[in-house]
Amino acid sequence: MVLTRSFVRAKRPCTDGFRWFVRQFGEGGNYQELLDTMVAAGRVGDACWLLEQFGPTDEVRVVDAIEADAIVFAGTLEVRGGVDVDGVVRVGRVLHARGGLRAGGDLNVGADLRVEGSMRAEGHLKVGGDLRAGWGVDCAGELRCDGELRTGWDLCCGGGLCIAGNASIGLDLQADESVRCAKGLQAGGDIRVAHSLCAAQGIVAGGSIQAGMHLEAGWGIKAGGVIGAEGAIRAGESLAAGESIRAGIGYGVFAGLDVQMEAWESSARVSAPQRPDGLMSGWWAGPAAC
Repeated sequence: MVLTRSFVRAKRPCTDGFRWFVRQFGEGGNYQELLDTMVAAGRVGDACWLLEQFGPTDEVRVVDAIEADAIVFAGTLEVRGGVDVDGVVRVGRVLHARGGLRAGGDLNVGADLRVEGSMRAEGHLKVGGDLRAGWGVDCAGELRCDGELRTGWDLCCGGGLCIAGNASIGLDLQADESVRCAKGLQAGGDIRVAHSLCAAQGIVAGGSIQAGMHLEAGWGIKAGGVIGAEGAIRAGESLAAGESIRAGIGYGVFAGLDVQMEAWESSARVSAPQRPDGLMSGWWAGPAAC
């Protein structure tokens, strides 16, 4: 794909960036070569802008490993080993690393992101498709996934977490802001969220579920330990906890919000060793059967 001078100018670039473009490339050049040259010259922001304007390509690049200051690639990257980048990682389509991945800045992948080892993004993490990590995921900023999310180990997020599909976390989930999941959320260990936690379907944790504000699920909520929130607890169907169910002071516990009252005994059961304080709806069933 060739980008001409007039083609780029039609996108109304900044004056400084366009002057540099003309000095370096004259009448234009190959799209990916332009991106590579910009990154090599330290103009990573310009390279990201160019990718935003002209979009991804079908080019596939296969390499053994990547160690770089930054990456801006319009197509698909297949890496046989690991990826270690000090700054931004921006990929137009798929990024697949058979080792680990570290990005010292933002990590933005237009389609699927698959890392067979551990993943660390020291900025924001945005994935336009599915995100799969064989080990854990550690994101210092906001994490947004427009597909399914699956990790083998922990998921730690220093900002908000927004998932458009189902999320399956092998061990613990920890987020320092709010978590929103458009489908179901499951974790093998604890789920700890500093603000509100909302899933359109169910929430299941092998350990405890703790939310710093409200806790809400369109279906049921189940935890091997505590189900707790500093705000209200709302479930469209049932609530089941191996330990206690605790809402915040002055807030209620609601089950069966999407179930007719006649069906509460079967579809809106509330199970825990002790009846929750502030239980406003649902069928109190007592401790879950062993």
